[in-house]
Amino acid sequence: MPLARSLSVTSLTGLEDWDDELDLENSILFEVAWEVANKVGGIYTVIQTKAKITLDEWGENYFLIGPYLEQNVRTQVELIEPPSPAIRRTIDSMNAKGCKVYFGRWLIEGGPYVILIDIGATAWSLDRWKTELWESCSIGIPWYDREANDAVLFGFLTAWFLGEFSAQCEEKPYIIGHFHEWLAGIGLVLCRIRKLPVATIFTTHATLLGRYLCAGSVDFYNNLQKFNLDKEAGDRQIYHRYCMERSAVHCAHAFTTVSQITAVEAEHLLKRKPDIVTPNGLNVKKFSAMHEFQNLHAQSKARIQEFVRGHFYGHLDFNLDKTIFFFIAGRYEYSNKGADIFLEALARLNYLLRVNGSQTTVVAFFIMPARTNNFNVETLKGQAVRKQLWDTANAVKEKFGKKLYESLLVGNLPDMNKMLDKEDFTMMKRAIFATQRQSFPPICTHNMLDDSTDPILNTIRRIGLFNSSADRVKVIFHPEFLSSTSPLLPVDYEEFVRGCHLGVFPSYYEPWGYTPAECTVMGIPSISTNLSGFGCFMEEHIADPTAYGIYIVDRRFRGLDESCTQLTSFLYSFCQQTRRQRIIQRNRTERLSDLLDWKYLGRYYMYARHMALAKAFPDNFTYEPHEPTAAQGFRYPRPASVPPSPSISRHSSPHHSETEDDDERYDEDEEAEKDKQNIKSTALMGAVPEWRKRSKKGSSEASTSSNASTPTLPSSPSDLSSPTNSLIEEKN
Repeated sequence: MPLARSLSVTSLTGLEDWDDELDLENSILFEVAWEVANKVGGIYTVIQTKAKITLDEWGENYFLIGPYLEQNVRTQVELIEPPSPAIRRTIDSMNAKGCKVYFGRWLIEGGPYVILIDIGATAWSLDRWKTELWESCSIGIPWYDREANDAVLFGFLTAWFLGEFSAQCEEKPYIIGHFHEWLAGIGLVLCRIRKLPVATIFTTHATLLGRYLCAGSVDFYNNLQKFNLDKEAGDRQIYHRYCMERSAVHCAHAFTTVSQITAVEAEHLLKRKPDIVTPNGLNVKKFSAMHEFQNLHAQSKARIQEFVRGHFYGHLDFNLDKTIFFFIAGRYEYSNKGADIFLEALARLNYLLRVNGSQTTVVAFFIMPARTNNFNVETLKGQAVRKQLWDTANAVKEKFGKKLYESLLVGNLPDMNKMLDKEDFTMMKRAIFATQRQSFPPICTHNMLDDSTDPILNTIRRIGLFNSSADRVKVIFHPEFLSSTSPLLPVDYEEFVRGCHLGVFPSYYEPWGYTPAECTVMGIPSISTNLSGFGCFMEEHIADPTAYGIYIVDRRFRGLDESCTQLTSFLYSFCQQTRRQRIIQRNRTERLSDLLDWKYLGRYYMYARHMALAKAFPDNFTYEPHEPTAAQGFRYPRPASVPPSPSISRHSSPHHSETEDDDERYDEDEEAEKDKQNIKSTALMGAVPEWRKRSKKGSSEASTSSNASTPTLPSSPSDLSSPTNSLIEEKN
């Protein structure tokens, strides 16, 4: 089924640079989500990273609404008095009626205001509110679904707050309520049922039914139009959740989703075509010094190499300078995240490297939190042995250095036979004997609670990747989030990603995909699929993604075995690259980071808010929808120089990486300059749209025209394409 081009972000050039800002003094934006100051999944990252750019636009008129969870508030929120009299009166009124509503600053970049609602304080109203929900919407919530019950409490309290705030305002403002995901959806539905003066937006980051169906090993994307939705939701005992999500979608003034592939999914499963796709971004911070991100890669890689030295003690028969680090990370959804196809591809890659006599070794990390009870003793022992060896080497080095210094001080060349005594040799032999091990290095760094039924471990047993000396592919399963305070692998996630060579995310169900996006921003190549939002976005805007280090596996129009073969081909091709080719590719990957900056992708959220205002307040805002006449697609061209591919380069073995010739057709400055020509600088954007000028309070037009209070909004997503700053070149 072809994707509808009109739903996508069709162009990243041509968006007007609005130097003049809308008058937001009489407009208020409330963004509502269960993951405000509450890290659960990817929505937390969306809201946290987007807060700064939204705050820059709305200032003191931007508020986030989320649940009050004491353990999170202690570390993330500074409780303060509300600066707005209307907000203060609203909170006081609700607290006087038995609620517990808190106001503070979220301690993230920008420090946005947050309104946190304690749902436990009003749990006594749950049955009454569930009855009201049934009578008004015919949605019944079972008693045993705690998450759905929490969503009801959160939704009713949010609607109560918005209604109370509207009543407490002396001058009625234009209120926008932006609701994320089904957990916040009840609040949106109640705003419409109670006819509150709120312009509503609903953003789905993944459909409930889609996630469940994909986890059930069905041919999801080729059968979207064939599913009996009510039956499928009922069979999975999520019918009430599905109703909550679908009702929020249809009640919203503006409905958005995060990617083109999810827009198609939502149209079939939720029966409403999204008004606009709002891709997820990141706060991209460019380095002022050339090659800085390459230096960070080298530093972080050294930290990972230290861990590998300890983990594989006794079996460290491979050259770490010729070792490549792959990783996959995310929620432990074995099939949805593509761990199944990745493991199968690693087994095939291991065979190819062995039969071709490759000197390259691959260490593949699986960073997926699972149920464990403690660290693996053998894994901890490995790090202790490594540290003991390091201490022994340092002790011998100090003694050797002291004797060498004393010998040179008196003008004699040292007698090498006397530099080390028997005690030194004994100490070194004991250290060597301590590294002997009879068993293979462990696969899992922790003791798993469900070892016999764990899908990753069972697959590893089937394909036979046991970290033996003969294997060119080694596997490490780390079933816990990374932390710089860990006694095992003391690095945080960002540092770990920077130290790896390739991120592998062959997901079957991935509405957006922050993990490959984070890799791109840090200059690390990644593998994605055409079933992920990130993969579709990059495929649309880059003529040759592979040349820029964005490998896209076809999982939509190919069978599982064909997709696995393609993934294996990507992995093997990457292993054949020389060190210089990998450096060139990282430079190219990092140059794509501007495509993912909130400074530009945030404009699509601005457009959604303007659309909602026009639909909710037609007397004050107007909107004339029409389809774009043509797809103004923007695409990065293929790099002019030789791509980093062994099929074209003169050398295919990593043996030549250090002595790689300088006459290959590659000029980083020239290539970066050509890329810059394909991106409009923010300083070159067009004039301020008339509708924004007319809405400025006190403007000359407002004083002379009776139509000044009726601004005309942009008519389609194609009118709001994201600009991109000039790129910073990286050379190495």
